[in-house]
Amino acid sequence: MSQADLLDQDPVFQLKGSMLAITVMELAHNDLARLDAQLAEKVAQAPNFFSNTPLVLALDKLPREEGDLHLGELMALCRKHGLRTLAVRASREEDIAAANALDLPVLPPSGARERVIDPAPKPVEPPKPVEPEVKPTRVITSPVRGGQQIYAQGCDLVVLAPVSAGAELLADGNIHVYAPMRGRALAGVKGNRQARIFCQQMGAELLSIAGQYKVAEDLRRDPNWGRAVQVSLMGDVLNITRL
Repeated sequence: MSQADLLDQDPVFQLKGSMLAITVMELAHNDLARLDAQLAEKVAQAPNFFSNTPLVLALDKLPREEGDLHLGELMALCRKHGLRTLAVRASREEDIAAANALDLPVLPPSGARERVIDPAPKPVEPPKPVEPEVKPTRVITSPVRGGQQIYAQGCDLVVLAPVSAGAELLADGNIHVYAPMRGRALAGVKGNRQARIFCQQMGAELLSIAGQYKVAEDLRRDPNWGRAVQVSLMGDVLNITRL
């Protein structure tokens, strides 16, 4: 076999799965001027959080009576504030057409479910009860350095060493940090609003539960800054109490 034949058999690429933190912006009103002002206020609070952030634009909750949305102008406004649009979530035909014209992927509306179309319906059988899958807690014993990201999929995350600024902890369940916490902690990343964050010493850049977050500027004003705390979600507000 020649060297050219060997090169032809050498794989050029690999497909790999990856968990990426992608922000969803759900628009409640078609008002780009107000959106611009409110985004500028958010960016001023946490400029690093909005630097080249991947974004899904959710348009499926927009009131129809507020008229058509100019998707190109909306994307340009987001890009101005550091948000990079990757896809659109939409249900209205005009929004889907606008996304297709801009070569943007279109995701199904929130809560939508795919269904199989079967031309020959079969007798419906009662669904079998699904046994909940319980995964063991992920435990980290070494320091988490700046730039590191640790994700506990389907379980809690326990860290027994310091978490440096620039590091990121993510968990579908709770997050426990039994050491100084100076990075980012995002619990309940798949929407678990019952998740909690426990810190032995709160000095975080960002704390988030189920998408609701507080940045360092807000956290430093909390009387429990630097102390042992637990963080829970009450409504849409993070509640920080001393342990």
